[in-house]
Amino acid sequence: MVEQILIRYFKDIDLYDPFFYPLKDDYPGFSGRFVKKSEENKFAFVQYNQSNQLQAFLFLKIEDGELDDINPIRPQAKRLKVGTFKIDAHNTKLGERFIKKITDIAIVKNVDEIYVTIFSKHIGLVNLLKKYGFDYVGKKLDEDVLVKSMKELSNDQLKDYPLISLKDKRKFLLSIYPKYHTKLFPDSILNNEESYKYNLVKDVSYTNSIHKIYICFMPDVASLRKGDLIAIYRTNDYQGPARYRSVVTSICEVEEIKIKSDFTNINDFIEYTNAYSIFDESDLKGWYQKDNIITIKMTYNIALTKRVTRGYLLDSLGISPNIYWGFFRLSDDQFQGILEKGEINENIIID
Repeated sequence: MVEQILIRYFKDIDLYDPFFYPLKDDYPGFSGRFVKKSEENKFAFVQYNQSNQLQAFLFLKIEDGELDDINPIRPQAKRLKVGTFKIDAHNTKLGERFIKKITDIAIVKNVDEIYVTIFSKHIGLVNLLKKYGFDYVGKKLDEDVLVKSMKELSNDQLKDYPLISLKDKRKFLLSIYPKYHTKLFPDSILNNEESYKYNLVKDVSYTNSIHKIYICFMPDVASLRKGDLIAIYRTNDYQGPARYRSVVTSICEVEEIKIKSDFTNINDFIEYTNAYSIFDESDLKGWYQKDNIITIKMTYNIALTKRVTRGYLLDSLGISPNIYWGFFRLSDDQFQGILEKGEINENIIID
């Protein structure tokens, strides 16, 4: 079993774990602040490996005011402060999962921006933060201050993540079988018609990642291009009528599309798809033999708060029951109808 991100109170975390040695070296007052947070009953997000060794730690704090302890001073705003953030070195995918955790919470808390102070020597983590939109804005003593806006777009898909714009974007519906959907979109698992928004910040599985890769054999999917928006449609699980059990659960944005000829050989294909897919390598090898194989790499931007049923798509959005429901284009109004019925957090849409 792959490890989960867990919530743990400071008082239940071992301050003397070797994981914290570098933090104690960088911050002379770290131990004292840790003990104080224990006394205040504060919690952090942590992850342990299968040997029960700490491999990631994240502490977040909401602030509302001027940042007057950095140079230059930043004006008053509601901010999510990344107070302490450390992951085991060279674990980029683990870092991405924690970036998703940070941005998920920023959306729920409706902050203007996220900021972190970090020593420039932590090159890997600095580069990861910059990849997802944390820009250098100044200094706090010897540390760099990096800020990510949650209210403005830069027109760079990864830097803007999870924010999206609907303007001038093509929209589509893509069907995924339940057995793949549950693994690919774990925080969109359908237990009933409602999902409370705070569940969206709960870590459910290792597949709760920023990027997703899905493989299919529907020729029209090859027409997708970077920036297209996809409504993920989980097909019927046969626990009830499709009218109620087939549902839109999530919204993704296309990063890239690859067909078989885009890969040099089977090893190239497996290396690419293994990074973010949920398929077994044996399946990948078998599928690669088919000429019509298509891979979709996308960012996972939105898990709908309320699942949008097939019945609603038919009755209220006017989608025909006679079209091929594997993949088709949605009108702007139909896509907007899905977002409204899905009760998405409006903070994600920047237009």
